[in-house]
Amino acid sequence: MVDLTVDLNGLKLKNPVMTASGTFGYGTEYIDFFDISRLGGIVVKGTTLNHREGNPYPRMAETPHGMLNAVGLQNKGIDYFISDIYPEIKDYDTNMLINVSGSTVEEYEEVARKVNELEKIPGIELNISCPNVKEGGMAFGTSCPSAVSVVNAVRKIYKKHLMVKLSPNITNVTEIAHAVEGEGADSVSLINTLLGMAVDADSRRPLLSTVTGGLSGPAVKPVALRMVWQVSQVVKIPVVGLGGIMTATDAVEFMLAGAAAVQIGTANFIDPLVSLKVIDGIEAYCTKHGFSSASELTGAMISE
Repeated sequence: MVDLTVDLNGLKLKNPVMTASGTFGYGTEYIDFFDISRLGGIVVKGTTLNHREGNPYPRMAETPHGMLNAVGLQNKGIDYFISDIYPEIKDYDTNMLINVSGSTVEEYEEVARKVNELEKIPGIELNISCPNVKEGGMAFGTSCPSAVSVVNAVRKIYKKHLMVKLSPNITNVTEIAHAVEGEGADSVSLINTLLGMAVDADSRRPLLSTVTGGLSGPAVKPVALRMVWQVSQVVKIPVVGLGGIMTATDAVEFMLAGAAAVQIGTANFIDPLVSLKVIDGIEAYCTKHGFSSASELTGAMISE
């Protein structure tokens, strides 16, 4: 028997497979397909202080080996989540994390304060790829001072597991990772989507209403793997890897590169059962290669 459990700095997962924010709804959308309690964790869709309609349509586009999205954090706000969503998901036997977003430090603080009171939510994933309106729209996660400011503020308020989701749209991701670790992050997840765009040659117009959007899917995997490996070399807290994971082999590669756990995103749109296949595949890999636990895979890449 392979021990699939993973300990993310106090956050206990029954296996290293989570679902990524924005690709799995609130989990309830998938209960007709499988028992979502089998997952190590579910990161629910991005949640903000107030209701957001998101960006105008069109806001999704297919690309070779991936997809672009510019949904714009459409959600009904944290109060709606507490009153209508939380009662529906709180008793599932898995870790439900909320992806928290905001446009000011104060918005992050207020959402974190409200989530902190939810007994059955063991952690949040802090999305610092959001535009900081007080800094002219620059994302919080693209500079150390800005990332430090929001993580420091939330850490003072939020008492449970604090996972910080890092942006890949920077020169040196290790600097941001090291900075947020210093401010009390319990773990980091990476990567968020890469900035990209698509153009319709016939109409000569961009395919997204916002012109640019976030690229996800298999196309980003090599970049994500590289960043996960780099960050795992400089931080002591657990790294959660994501970006283009479509199979169990992909997930194992992220773990070998230094990830303690993984998140599956775009693949959920193609195969609703992909997460279960990845869980079973990780177990089969461990059995085949003589690993007694999934945690032994973390950083086991042979680089000499």
